[in-house]
Amino acid sequence: MKAYYVYILTNKYNTALYVGVTNNIIRRVYEHKNKLVKGFTERYNLDKLIYYEVTDSIESAILREKQIKNYSRAKKEILIENFNKDKTDLYDSLL
Repeated sequence: MKAYYVYILTNKYNTALYVGVTNNIIRRVYEHKNKLVKGFTERYNLDKLIYYEVTDSIESAILREKQIKNYSRAKKEILIENFNKDKTDLYDSLL
């Protein structure tokens, strides 16, 4: 079974949020942490994985990513808090 991930990154101050989708969360977060991804995450130093979901369909992952991207900041915060109250970096727990 193939796995697809919808994830949220933030910075060390938890001031900005980035929602993404990938089929390899370890590789993708590694790329963000090592500034191999140009753009928003590099500019705002978003390298802390604070939320993720897993699905077996790329279509459902993309739909969920779009849904979360359309959430208000407050609704994203509730989603994150229910999953990872302290907003700790979850990357190492995936290794």
